[in-house]
Amino acid sequence: MFVKVGQQAPDFSMVTTKNLDTLDEVAKLEDYRGKWLILFFYPLDFTFVCPTEIRGFNAKLAEFKQHGAEILGVSVDSVHSHKAWIHTSRDAGGLGGLDYPLASDITKKAARDYGVLIEEEGIALRGLFIIDPEGILRYQVVADLNVGRSVDETLRVLQALQTGGRCPIDWQPGERTI
Repeated sequence: MFVKVGQQAPDFSMVTTKNLDTLDEVAKLEDYRGKWLILFFYPLDFTFVCPTEIRGFNAKLAEFKQHGAEILGVSVDSVHSHKAWIHTSRDAGGLGGLDYPLASDITKKAARDYGVLIEEEGIALRGLFIIDPEGILRYQVVADLNVGRSVDETLRVLQALQTGGRCPIDWQPGERTI
């Protein structure tokens, strides 16, 4: 069974890079109660498209926080791999720093629960989920491995969901809802 929009998001418990010194901070869905959560899965550390997305979310982090949202990136890599990637310079294929945590789904449970695991390859598709402050999944999009997501579109959809209204095609923040 996979998660569906409008239903309770699957719980998760994953070690994160929130504390890069100890690597002992665990993220759980319940930690985000009262906040919006942008939960996104990416295939692997030290790859080509993934850092563009991760850096893109980092560049817009303040805007997401202004709208009461937290960001959590997830892959099947270990938290130690995440740490090494964060500390590696951009010139050397790394992230060169990061202001939100990456989680380790090394057991692949979260990727399975969210329906993005490619079992034969042991990696996740590019799945993005917006979860509301009550833990209800409000939006999901899953893309193939080679196609990066739009951070601006994610922010727009978050704002649309927060209006509580009906947002027509190409709706933009500040516009009327239907």
